[in-house]
Amino acid sequence: MTANTNTQAANPIDPQRAYAVLICDLVGLRFGPDGKPDAGEVRAHIEAKGGRFHLSALGDKAGLEHGRVHFFYQPDLSTREELIEAAGDGGYDAVIAAATFLPAETVFPLAGVRIGAGTGNMGSRSWGGGSGEGGTAVLMNTPGINSRATAQMVMKAILKVLPDLPVDTLHERVARGAFDTGRELRDFPTEKLERKTIAIIGYGNIGREVAKLARAFGMRVVIHARPRHRDWVEAEGFVFAPDLGDAADGADVLSVHVGLGKQDAHTGRYANAGLIGADVLSRMNKGAVLVNYDRGELVDVEALADALNTGQVRHAAIDADLFSDASTGSLSGPMLPYLDLVGKHAGKLELLPHAAADTDHPSRVAGAKQAVDQLFDVICRKWVTNVKGTVPPGYLSLGATTPPGIGPVTGDHILKLTSGECSELADVCDRQSRLWQALSDVAPAERGTIVAEQGEELVRLIDRFCLLAEKLNLRGPYQ
Repeated sequence: MTANTNTQAANPIDPQRAYAVLICDLVGLRFGPDGKPDAGEVRAHIEAKGGRFHLSALGDKAGLEHGRVHFFYQPDLSTREELIEAAGDGGYDAVIAAATFLPAETVFPLAGVRIGAGTGNMGSRSWGGGSGEGGTAVLMNTPGINSRATAQMVMKAILKVLPDLPVDTLHERVARGAFDTGRELRDFPTEKLERKTIAIIGYGNIGREVAKLARAFGMRVVIHARPRHRDWVEAEGFVFAPDLGDAADGADVLSVHVGLGKQDAHTGRYANAGLIGADVLSRMNKGAVLVNYDRGELVDVEALADALNTGQVRHAAIDADLFSDASTGSLSGPMLPYLDLVGKHAGKLELLPHAAADTDHPSRVAGAKQAVDQLFDVICRKWVTNVKGTVPPGYLSLGATTPPGIGPVTGDHILKLTSGECSELADVCDRQSRLWQALSDVAPAERGTIVAEQGEELVRLIDRFCLLAEKLNLRGPYQ
């Protein structure tokens, strides 16, 4: 949540004008009684803050009630032409989007919020495009909201092929009674994930959540990130690889989570486009698995085709946007180049339409609510949370926020601890310290007596400290 969660009444806006916000993506993914995705949770949140929710497009802005923030729910807007027609005249002051791509020609004088982390689809010139650099409006996001959902889907993609037990075949044979465990099970050897290496490219919220899940499976986790992250990567027990190729070296799985980077103003090419190319794929173990649940452009598709041809990559899971023009049926989006691989490599590909995180209902609702809060802060207070790029003059940046347990530990996490929580942590640490000191003070041959009497208590204290650290959001890199 953002720093301000009070109602609009506590944060009055200009009573002489009305503000209009476009919501151009679904803010509820569960179906309601009418058989359509239900936006009721977000609508109730808006109205509780004093805003107005409209199931229509913006008409005559002069007819809107002044002193209110009006949200216009138009989740079916999709094509470039539709979006420019709806928002090319600056009638909407701000926008909330998730997967929808906002063309440069769309105009939002105050702000835009992307539900999720990456802002590559937020192309409006109002804030300088997806980087948020150089515009007059504010670009924000809701980092961490869907990090766990994405990480879980990454593990789902991996577990479909590793361990490589053909469960569909075995199920079919067992279901028709055509299998003998004693004689035939030996024909299906496999290997567990434990001790296999996963290379994770990027140490952001999603990359770190994938690393935590992979470690839970006993995998060796190698992370390539900026040098400033090295100490914290290693402090969490992961292997740091300063070079991208070194991270991929000997990897059984590679999962990429770095974002597109900045876009070149002249060529339109993103800095990280084609980052995963032939040099990286060739460093992985033969028959490795590639997961790209970040941005489709990050992988050199031609290099991937070659790697699939040779068996260097046995399976690739890609999650990227695919758009269809309603009038012509023509396709576009970063998934498009991957479709050329289907004919030859269909059994080696899993292609998703950017669904890994965007179809998780609780994440979408939480992100939409946070986006609403952020826009109220911008409009009512000129406070900016989770800004991307530059902060225009006159606005105050409140830094970044993430859900509990996601992202780095900050000073605020420590400052918000209650006296009771600090006291309990101190007590647990003190009792641990005394037991460890007792073991340190005696000769190794004499430690058996202490362990026999106090070993169980020591382990309980260790477990208690770990649980408290997780509960109080004290695990992870410090920022």
